[in-house]
Amino acid sequence: MKSDEVLALARDRFVSGERVEMNELAALVGVNRSTVYRRFHGRDGLLGEVIWSLTEMTMDAAARRASGEGGARVASMMREFAVRANGAQYFRDFFAREPERAWRLMTTKAGGVHPRIVDRVADFIDGEVLAGRLVPPLPVPDLALILVRITETFVYANVISGEEPDSEKVAQACRAMLSVREDAVIG
Repeated sequence: MKSDEVLALARDRFVSGERVEMNELAALVGVNRSTVYRRFHGRDGLLGEVIWSLTEMTMDAAARRASGEGGARVASMMREFAVRANGAQYFRDFFAREPERAWRLMTTKAGGVHPRIVDRVADFIDGEVLAGRLVPPLPVPDLALILVRITETFVYANVISGEEPDSEKVAQACRAMLSVREDAVIG
């Protein structure tokens, strides 16, 4: 099957703020709708893959821009990730268009995106630990989960509490969790 083509078309539609429709994508690629459903396990599976592909690029950019070392570098990466996530209009459009689905796909284990984000953050933390620049205050998987949840709290603040998203609060909370001084360079 032309999975890469389906994913690319779905990503283009998603980024453009359009609703991703399985029937339309199958027709454009020239495959049966049921084939697309089986490959991606339904619309939610396809959307999860689209969201992850965009999130992965966002996380890679955040990791490249992170400054400092140890806990300061981890806090900087989380801030950079929040800045980029907050700036992604397509995520805001998705939340406006399909709030329950967006919340489920982006922040729960069932959506497949959240566990991958936690794993990527854990890998980033592990890099600082292995370099001898960080002694984590918790086991790395737990720390990564908490840092991701902190980030979600401030990235999705408008959905959770009606407040504006705030990347600086992500940095402050992550620094506090990692026992990083306020004056440490983070970005």
